[in-house]
Amino acid sequence: MSKALLRYIRLSPTKARLIAREVQGMNAELAIASLEFTPNKAAKLISKVIASAVANGGYDAQDVIVTSCRVDAGPVLRRFMPRAKGRATPIRKPTAHILVEVGTQKVQAKKVESKSKDSKVADSKNTEAKSAKKPAPKAKATQKAPAAKVESKEDKPKTAPKASAAKNTTAKKKTEGEEK
Repeated sequence: MSKALLRYIRLSPTKARLIAREVQGMNAELAIASLEFTPNKAAKLISKVIASAVANGGYDAQDVIVTSCRVDAGPVLRRFMPRAKGRATPIRKPTAHILVEVGTQKVQAKKVESKSKDSKVADSKNTEAKSAKKPAPKAKATQKAPAAKVESKEDKPKTAPKASAAKNTTAKKKTEGEEK
């Protein structure tokens, strides 16, 4: 894996990050080719940094991929523009640092395989832990319904819900049946 770093570039880091996200994980040759035809100042600079990282590692651009492309904020140049009535408004001229890392595809494949093995082991542990924590499903216990409340006519609301009205009528029928 090799790196290249371009520092103090007169470029907005937020605009450069948009381009940097596009090339992460791409083949270096494909990334350089696509960036050459992108009409953006950041695209041309990032393609040069990718080419430099490939050359620093002594690789061929076809054999490597861009593992990470990071754009950090550099110092901001502050200028002032004179305005009306003796005022001055600030002008911010941001700078950026571009860091590109490239690596061979074989190394990336090994990393992906090891991560997938680790994730499978972690997944199996998580499922075992969840099954151990989860109690066995219990049979539904029959719960006794609370005894129906007999209310006087004064306590009853004028419009009772249908469900409670059904309970009251069944309770009345039971009490009437018991009395007879």
